Amino acid sequence: MPVAANARREPKVTDAAYGANSTNSARSCRRGGLARISIQDWQLFAIAVSVPEAGDNYLTQFEGIRMTKIIWMSDPHFQNEGTIDGLNPRVRLAAAINHANTHHADADFAILSGDLVGDDIEGDYTALAGYLAKSELHIYPMMGNNDDRGGLRSRLPLPEDTMPDFIQFALETTDGTVVCLDTHKVGSHAGQFCEVRRDWLDSLLSRNDDRPAYIFMHHPPFALGLPKQDEIRLEDEEAFLNVVCRHTNVKHLFMGHVHRPTCGTVRGIPFATLGALSFQAPAPRPPWDWDSFKPPKEAPQYGVLEISNGNVTLQYTQFCDFTLGMDD
Repeated sequence: MPVAANARREPKVTDAAYGANSTNSARSCRRGGLARISIQDWQLFAIAVSVPEAGDNYLTQFEGIRMTKIIWMSDPHFQNEGTIDGLNPRVRLAAAINHANTHHADADFAILSGDLVGDDIEGDYTALAGYLAKSELHIYPMMGNNDDRGGLRSRLPLPEDTMPDFIQFALETTDGTVVCLDTHKVGSHAGQFCEVRRDWLDSLLSRNDDRPAYIFMHHPPFALGLPKQDEIRLEDEEAFLNVVCRHTNVKHLFMGHVHRPTCGTVRGIPFATLGALSFQAPAPRPPWDWDSFKPPKEAPQYGVLEISNGNVTLQYTQFCDFTLGMDD
């Protein structure tokens, strides 16, 4: 998503401290003798149950239950100094990481789906790397319209099998293949998915046709009923949708860019978008344009995604109040 024309960038903003309430330990919950233990690294886990009486068969034992848990974040619009529309993006990012460390240390990993930085490519990526290093979870960064491939690749860690010319890679979990795409178009806020990137995706989905695939991308490949964001969606949307629809193993699409949570289906494939770590976009009514853009007083969010035995749940999670990081 573009930064509004009236965005203010002011230096000398005091950043909030990260806070110390983080933990590596997985949380357990106990309810009526049922102990549910979360284990990292995509391991299978069993639930041992103590049955009060021999004749009580409501729950006895669950074995081999598996779950992949992903923390999904998007659009931090990180700047190493200054503010955007009165928002300090460093404070918001630090709050999100601290919240995830405290409440979701049992997740397998996190995905940051684009628009990572602002205008200072070298300075922003360098400082961003320091903030992401505070995460107890490994955070996989993705390309957005405001990103720079060279800057991202040189300062943030990526999987070894990432495409050489594009920031595209796949992560294997017990519940399927998580695919992270690069929809960046140089010099544009709209997205692009060229033939080279499409061929990579087509080949990946063919090789893993027996495994569910969950695709993350920055730009939506269709209109969402958000007029201004729809103007800067993926340009070659039909070509992209033709690829994914050829493969029945594509189970869900997850997209950033629009700074608003939406969900639905496209050609029968479920999709979801996410609110930003930074500022949110207004609802489509009353109408607005980029010159009059003003972020609504809505709190930021990230997603808690759980995939288990083919079932997907996504919890939109508010990690701080709207006022955090805002100018008085």
